Amino acid sequence: MAADPDEELVRRVGAGDPAAVQALVARKLPRILALAVRMLGDAAEAEDVAQETFVRIWRHASGWRYGNARFDTWVHRVTLNLCYDRLRRRREWVTDEVPDVADPAPLPDAHPGEEDHRVKQALQGIAPRQREAIILVYYQEMSNIEAAATLQIGVDALESLLARGRRSLQTILTRDGADE
Repeated sequence: MAADPDEELVRRVGAGDPAAVQALVARKLPRILALAVRMLGDAAEAEDVAQETFVRIWRHASGWRYGNARFDTWVHRVTLNLCYDRLRRRREWVTDEVPDVADPAPLPDAHPGEEDHRVKQALQGIAPRQREAIILVYYQEMSNIEAAATLQIGVDALESLLARGRRSLQTILTRDGADE
């Protein structure tokens, strides 16, 4: 296994070095936030997940041991788990009130970023494991090997998830395009 580029920084965080904490946050925050926003579709919730991820890093940094997995793989797994905790709570939320339903039609003043919005919405409509695989490989720019390690599956299984996810996205985007 190649040397982990975060090993020394994590060791310093575990030793209580404030400069190391700042450096680790600066290094990891953009990717953690991007992953959480794509998984949850809500920037405020994503910030909460990022904060909780860093709390867990801080708590476990002193016990981190190089060799089991790269630190970045572990951080992505923690972030995904926290996102799924929040998604489960959304489904379990019970109320007597009927929620207001937003009109799914595009706004009349839609801007060029509309295409990105359509893809983000389509991502929310595919199977969770397919969404994880696509986000890790295409948005988080992980290699197939890194993404497979993060998802705790083999590379062949990851490639299967990616293929099925791309087909699902194509179906959703084609269907949504025909509805317009």
